[in-house]
Amino acid sequence: MDLTGFTSKGRFLMVLCIVSYLYKSTAAEGSCKLKAKFNLRGYKAVEKKTVVIGGMFPVHQRLAETDSNTTIEPESSDCEGFNFRTFRWAQTMLFALNEINNNDDILPNTELGHVIYDSCFTISKAVEGTLTFLTGQDEAVPNYRCGDGPPLSALVGAGGSDLSIATARILGLYYFPQMSYASSCSVLESRFQYPTFLRTIPSDEHQSVAMAKLVLRFGWTWVGTIAAEDDYGKYGIKRFKEVVEEAGVCISFSETLPKIKNPEAIERIVQTVLDSTAKIIVVFSSDVDLSPLVGELLRNNVTNRTWIASEAWVTSAAISRHPDILPVLGGTIGFAVKRAEIPGLEEHLLNVSPYNDTLTEEFWGIVFNCTMNYSQIMRGMRRCTGEEMLQKLNNTFTDVSQLRITYNVYKAVYAVAYALHNLEECKDGRGPFDNGTCADITKFEPWQLMYYLINLRFTVPHTGEEIYFKNGDVDGFYEILNWQSDSEGGITYNHIGYYNSTAPPEEKLIINNGSIIWNNDILEAPRSVCSERCQPGTRMGIRQGEPVCCFDCIPCADGEISNTTDARGCIQCDEDYWSNANHDECVPKTIEFLDFSEPLGITLIAIAAVGALATIVVAIILLMHLNTPLVNANDALLSFSLLLGLVITFLCSIVFLGEPQMWSCMTSQVALAVGFALILSSLMGKSALLMLRARAVKAVKNALKAAKAAAAASEQSPDTAVIAPAIPQKNDIDPIHPRHQRVIMIVCTLIQAVGCTVWLILMPPHPVKNTAAQNIKIILECDPGNIIFICSIFAYDILLAVLTFAFAFVARKLEDHFNEGKSVTFGMLVFFIVWISFVPAYLSTRGKFMVAVQIFAILASSFGLLACVFIPKCYVLLIKPERNKEELLIPRAKSRDTAVAGSSASLATTSSSANANGTTVSTVSLDD
Repeated sequence: MDLTGFTSKGRFLMVLCIVSYLYKSTAAEGSCKLKAKFNLRGYKAVEKKTVVIGGMFPVHQRLAETDSNTTIEPESSDCEGFNFRTFRWAQTMLFALNEINNNDDILPNTELGHVIYDSCFTISKAVEGTLTFLTGQDEAVPNYRCGDGPPLSALVGAGGSDLSIATARILGLYYFPQMSYASSCSVLESRFQYPTFLRTIPSDEHQSVAMAKLVLRFGWTWVGTIAAEDDYGKYGIKRFKEVVEEAGVCISFSETLPKIKNPEAIERIVQTVLDSTAKIIVVFSSDVDLSPLVGELLRNNVTNRTWIASEAWVTSAAISRHPDILPVLGGTIGFAVKRAEIPGLEEHLLNVSPYNDTLTEEFWGIVFNCTMNYSQIMRGMRRCTGEEMLQKLNNTFTDVSQLRITYNVYKAVYAVAYALHNLEECKDGRGPFDNGTCADITKFEPWQLMYYLINLRFTVPHTGEEIYFKNGDVDGFYEILNWQSDSEGGITYNHIGYYNSTAPPEEKLIINNGSIIWNNDILEAPRSVCSERCQPGTRMGIRQGEPVCCFDCIPCADGEISNTTDARGCIQCDEDYWSNANHDECVPKTIEFLDFSEPLGITLIAIAAVGALATIVVAIILLMHLNTPLVNANDALLSFSLLLGLVITFLCSIVFLGEPQMWSCMTSQVALAVGFALILSSLMGKSALLMLRARAVKAVKNALKAAKAAAAASEQSPDTAVIAPAIPQKNDIDPIHPRHQRVIMIVCTLIQAVGCTVWLILMPPHPVKNTAAQNIKIILECDPGNIIFICSIFAYDILLAVLTFAFAFVARKLEDHFNEGKSVTFGMLVFFIVWISFVPAYLSTRGKFMVAVQIFAILASSFGLLACVFIPKCYVLLIKPERNKEELLIPRAKSRDTAVAGSSASLATTSSSANANGTTVSTVSLDD
């Protein structure tokens, strides 16, 4: 430097300034140094550029293992596992930047530069790249911008969701824009945590819900889940589980794919898949994390499963082009982001040069199996000429048939470019900032560009898709793809439907079921349930300790139904209804009563009619022989009242038939009670007279015995006089008259009639529907009204019967040729036997047969009384009329003592007389 023109003082000041400048520069340089260098590879073009756009792509799959020895200076890890698909993404960004720079319609006065780094699919490398990009140097100096040159605009990246979360936390501190093309994790929706994060790929909130709707659409209730061990897999599968479990779907198993190499974990996951009965497996993972599992599935030949793929691997050639993949993953259904064709991209990809940078050089060496490294050439490896033809390759890098994430990269670059364009086109005075000012394209702040990105709306070149952001996100739209075999035995992605988050609820998920080819070329959708669905007529019985989707189908109990599939419980039928055989419908119960028209009813009517007719015939016979001694022997009027009672009981049994009505219930019960009361009171009147006769005859017999003894004594002592006993007179033998018998009959019957009248007035019998006796039937029967009344009424009949039997039993040996007491005794025995047998028979039957048993008891007891009391009389009247003589009704005395001297001494009374009303009172002839 020439200082001759300066004074000494001026020279001193000039030197001082130079020294100060150099000192400051040195100090600044020292402050921007760290202890270690980052090892980042990528593309960089910032010279003579107006604005720089950053990019970050996971060109490699993982970090290479390094020596952890701390005795030497540490070095940043290198990367390994070159990924052709993500390398295409990086090249797409370069293509889009070149296209923009050559387009006069967008940023005509601005040249875009770029800084692109390889994140190696790891968080540490993504952070390294972010810090390096912010500092403007190849070293990361937090909180410093040590480089000069064009301003940084935005970062396009950084690949996976966990990478973007890490970078977004750093970039958000400085309000530096980040435009993601593949980070779909729903956590990134938070504007509070990630204020400057935007993306051109839909949030996984939409994808998780879409997957859940797909599972529900096909009725799968038993599914397994596999997720990558990162934020993408964790949050994606978490939201999926929430939706399906709320709808009743159960998770058979839930496994996590390790981020680092772990063969034992992969083998365990495969064994879980094999052991599970779930046929549907949902996988939220990238193709990089899924590849080890796919290899193990192939080794174990895991087939007969349907896989539901997330967008991160559904179109991955690294998975679908795996040899022999079709039996394992054929039929996979997955969700893919929008696909597009990008004109000129294929030519750009085929024209990359291996001499531009280390990444392309590595790519070239891998695809053509050669090297440009001199040391490797010296070790015998083939040297790359640089003239190899990419056109002859058939790999993921040159495959532009499924440009989906690639298209998102293209949209992300254009989004930043259009935001810069709007910033550049701002006119002072009409700007969005203070006082209408605008930002300067050559020295703007990141937050100023963020304003334009948030309010951006543009149309993507070549595709016409309109892009705008809602809180940093785009609408959720997915194509639904089905993995089917092509003609060469490979995998082709067939479009079978789509999911649109903005459509009406019923139109969000559209699927053409007929175009789906399931695993092993099956056309019918697989079933994936822990337990088969419970059909109507059964209910679900949860198995203890198992998920709610695992259950037993328990048939509904009788009287209960279930009319829906998978019913949680059975429904009780109404009182008048019962379950059908399948227990899926309540049907009206069968109405049952003993009808007139059915065979049993006709039979009972016939028997009752015969009994009534026979009773009438007997009455006619008695009327025809009314004035004969036999008929008049014990008050003929009581005989006719007895026959009237029998006719009533025979006919009232018919009233028990048919559908119970109010009148029939009252008539049948009252007629039965009164009829039996009339019968029994008539028999009791007859039996009372016979009993009194028997007692009188017994007294005479005892007197004769005494006389006989005295006669014997007189024969031994001639001086002793023998006085014969007095002959009993009629009034002594018949102490009661027929009028007394009739009074007994009338009073006893009237008491029953009064009791029945009170019963009918207070609580009469009435028809009821008996639904308790038989479950499937409604039995129409008569309710007695009050148990106390009916017990009292029939207890009175029982009392009459007991008294009648007691009287008749005493008089059973009264006469020899015609003993009416004996007939009544037998008749009452039949009566008791019938009704004692009736009780257990009645209690052991149900429904209409209870009525039949009751009618049989009525008819049997009536026939028994009719036969025992009147058949002997009719026999004499009709068959043996010669016995119907007054003298024959008086048995002759028979002497049992032939030892008396002289001759037999027989004592007989032969007097007989007729009373005023014509009733013949038989005299009694007694022998010893």
